[in-house]
Amino acid sequence: MPLNGNCSMEPSIHTRIVSYVLALIFATSGGAKLLSLPFEVEAFERWGYSPVFMYTIGILEVIGAIGLLAPRVSALASFCLALLMLGAITTHLIHGEWPMLVVAVAIAFAAGCRGWSGRADIRNLVGAFR
Repeated sequence: MPLNGNCSMEPSIHTRIVSYVLALIFATSGGAKLLSLPFEVEAFERWGYSPVFMYTIGILEVIGAIGLLAPRVSALASFCLALLMLGAITTHLIHGEWPMLVVAVAIAFAAGCRGWSGRADIRNLVGAFR
């Protein structure tokens, strides 16, 4: 039985929808980086980040998107992606990119809430490795 007292291991429809939307966002964003789309290359150059860093972030986003679709690790993937978004928030803040800062905060908030809602799942995963 999950630690949250819920007898059902099935995530709620709302949780699944948030996970799917986040997966779409991160798969699209990560894919754009991995495909070196001009707007991504220009942004990373403007921020002073290397192409290797752009590809690394792209890989992490795509792996996170895949994790969001796997119920057993979805909450952990969400939490990790929320942490990753702290870098995006910091970058947009430093460079005064206010509209993108708002978007990054919203995505981080959604990912953080999804991770928090599955904190019992994360505890169970961590406990399995002890």
